[in-house]
Amino acid sequence: MSEPATVDTPLKKLVGDKTAKALATHLDLHTAGDLVYHFPRRYDERGEHTDIRSLDVGEQVTVLAQVQRTAVRPMRQRRGNLLEVTVGDGSGGVLTLTFFGNQAWRERELRPGRWGLFAGKVTEFRGKRQLNGPEYVLLGEGGDGEAAVSDEIEEFAGALIPVYPAAAAVPTWVIARCVRVVLDTFTPPDDPLPGTVRASRKLVGLGTALTEIHRPSSKEELHRARRRLKWDEAFAVQLTLVQRKHRAADWPARPRPARSGGLLDAFDARLPYELTTGQRDVGVEIAADLAAPHPMHRLLQGEVGSGKTVVALRAMLQVVDAGGQAALLAPTEVLAAQHYRGMLDLLGPLGRAGELGSAEHATRVELVTGSLGAAARRRALGEVASGAAGIVLGTHALLYEGVDFADLGLVVVDEQHRFGVEQRDALRSKADQPPHVLVMTATPIPRTVAMTVYGDLEVSTLSQLPRGRSPIASHVVPAAEKPAYLDRAWRRLREEVTAGHQAYVVCPRIGEGPASEEEPPPVDDNGRRPPLAVTEVAPLLAEGPLHGLRIGVLHGRLPADEKDAVMRSFAAGDLDVLVATTVIEVGVDVPNATVMIVLDADRFGVSQLHQLRGRVGRGSAAGLCLLVSEAAEGSSARERLDAVASTSDGFKLAELDLEQRREGDVLGATQSGHRSHLRLLSLKRDTELIRAARAEAITLVEDDPELTRNPALAASVAALVDEDRAEYLEKG
Repeated sequence: MSEPATVDTPLKKLVGDKTAKALATHLDLHTAGDLVYHFPRRYDERGEHTDIRSLDVGEQVTVLAQVQRTAVRPMRQRRGNLLEVTVGDGSGGVLTLTFFGNQAWRERELRPGRWGLFAGKVTEFRGKRQLNGPEYVLLGEGGDGEAAVSDEIEEFAGALIPVYPAAAAVPTWVIARCVRVVLDTFTPPDDPLPGTVRASRKLVGLGTALTEIHRPSSKEELHRARRRLKWDEAFAVQLTLVQRKHRAADWPARPRPARSGGLLDAFDARLPYELTTGQRDVGVEIAADLAAPHPMHRLLQGEVGSGKTVVALRAMLQVVDAGGQAALLAPTEVLAAQHYRGMLDLLGPLGRAGELGSAEHATRVELVTGSLGAAARRRALGEVASGAAGIVLGTHALLYEGVDFADLGLVVVDEQHRFGVEQRDALRSKADQPPHVLVMTATPIPRTVAMTVYGDLEVSTLSQLPRGRSPIASHVVPAAEKPAYLDRAWRRLREEVTAGHQAYVVCPRIGEGPASEEEPPPVDDNGRRPPLAVTEVAPLLAEGPLHGLRIGVLHGRLPADEKDAVMRSFAAGDLDVLVATTVIEVGVDVPNATVMIVLDADRFGVSQLHQLRGRVGRGSAAGLCLLVSEAAEGSSARERLDAVASTSDGFKLAELDLEQRREGDVLGATQSGHRSHLRLLSLKRDTELIRAARAEAITLVEDDPELTRNPALAASVAALVDEDRAEYLEKG
C-alpha cells in the first residue's frame, strides 16, 4: 500500500519525475499541498455551454465544446493537408480547430457530435477565432491516438468536470490525473479553525473541503467546500490586519494636538472659500488622531477635485503648530512641484518664514526633488534638518540618505498605489518615533477592498465636490469601424481651442528610448502594433489635424526643469494642446482645459481612465473626454470603455475595475513578487463573508492577541499570508 501523502510530500514521489518537473516548471507546484491547493478555475458539465463568444484573442483557454463538422483541404504554401474542425458550445459561439499535416486518424476521431475539452491559445484568422493544434481530450466514447480518453476525465463524465489553471505543457486533464493520484493517499492536516467558529459559521471540515473542491459529489457539496476554503483565506487576511492594528495601538507616538491661535487657525481665517461639510468632518477625525499617543494610520479617499489636498494641508499645519514637521510624498516631480506652488499660494505669508512680509508665526515650505542643483539642495536640506521648514514636499528624493528631519511628525503619501512598500517605509523610518501617516488616493476604493487591503487603516471618504466643478461628458470613438468619428474628434478639439479653451491628448507610450514605469511594453504578447507614442503622435498632429495650434509635449523622460516649464506654459495659456503620457494622471490642475482625447484608450485601466478625465472640467466650462480605440464592438476591452463612458461615478468604476483585475493583484501579489495564496476569495462577490471573517477575527484577537492558544491557526495564517504579504499589508 502507498505511503500516505502529507502537504509536504514532494510531487515526484507521487506522480513521477517527468510530470513533477513539468508541474514545478510551468505552474510552480512542488508538493502535494501545492497541488491540493491548486483549485479548479471553473467546472464544466457536458451540454452546458462555455460561452465561446466571450473568449478574447490571446487568451489561453480550455473549453468544453461539441464537434459540429470537419473539413480537409490542401495547404497552399506547402505539401500536405489542413484539417479544420468546427466546435460549438450550444450558445451560438463557434471555434475553428486547425491541425497541420496528414492526420487522417484525427478526422476519424473528431466526429460530429463528440464532446471534448479543447485547450490552446485563441487566435484570429479572417475574422474567425481559432485554436491552432490544440491539446484535447474527448469525453464519452473511447478514442485512440494522442487524444485517448483518460480515465481521470471520464470519471467526471455527466458530472462536474474541474477545469484547472493550466499551461500549454500541462493541460487541465493532466492536472486532474495528478490530483486524483494525490487525493487517493492524501492525509489532510489537522483542521486549524477553532471548533466554535466552524460551528457558528456552519463550515465543513478542511479535509472534506479539499476533497470536494476537486471531486465534487454534487453542486451543493462543491458550494460548501468553496465557502469553507474562501473563509480560510478571508480569515487569514483579517486576522493579520486586526493583529497589526492591535499592535499599532500600543506603539508610542508623540501627540500633536491642535493649538488655539496657531498657524491652522490663521490659515482657516484666510481661506477664500468655505470648506465642504465632508472636509470639516474628516478634519475633525484627523485632528483627534493626531492628538492621540499612538500613530494615526488613515486612508483619505475622494474623487478628483474633492479637496483632499486642503484637508492634508490643515493636518500638516496642526503638526507644525505642535512643534513638528510634516512631509508630503508625491509620485512625480510634476505633481510635487504643483503641490509646492499650490500650497505656497494657499498659505501666502504663513508659508514664508524669514522673508519680508511673512506672518508672525509663519513656517517655511521646502521642495526636495532629484533635480535640485547642488547649492539649492544644500540650502533646502539645511532648512529641513534644522526644523525651519515645517512643511517638506518631494518625490523619492525625500527617501535618500542625507535628507534628515529635526522632528518628523506626519507623513502624507499622495496616490499611495504609485509607490513601493519599501519606499513608503523608508520615509517613515526617518522619525525617532513612528510618525502619524495619512494616505491619500483619488481612486475610489470599494468598501470590501478597503476592508481587506487597508484593513489596518481607518478610512475617511470625501464624497462632495466643491462648488463650481463642471460635469464631464465621455464618449467612445471607434477609430477602426468609423474613421470619420476620429476626424470629428480632432475638429471638436479645434472648436474648444477656438472658443478660448485648452486640450490634452494622452498616449500610452513615450516613444523611442528605454521603457519607463508610465508606459506599457511596445508590443504585447498577441503581436498587436505598438501603443501610440507621445513623441511620434505630437509631430503628426502638428502637421495634420491640429496644424497651426500651439502644441506642447510632456512625459516622464523629460528633464525636470523642462517638465516644469511645459506645465507652467500650459497653465499660463501659452499652449493650446498638451500631448502627454499618464504623467498628467494625478494632480495637474488647469481649469481652462475642457477636452481630453485618449488615444489607444483600451490600453489603460478603468481607474486610470477615470483619473485622466478628471483633468478636464475643473473650471466653469463643461468637460469632454473622448476615448479613442480600435477594440472591436462586443470585445471585453470595448465593453470596459463603454462602461467608463457611461458613468462618472468613481465607486461604480472601482467595482468594475475590481471585477476585471485578478484578485492577487489587488491583494498585493504583484507588489510582493510572490504567487498569490488567495485563490478563491472574490472581493466583489464575497463581501458578506469577508465582513463575517473580520468580526470573528476581532473577537479572537481581543481574547488571544498573538494566537498563542491557537498555534495551528497561527501556522495556517502564516502559510496563507506569508511574511512578504504581511509586510505589504502592514506598510500599505
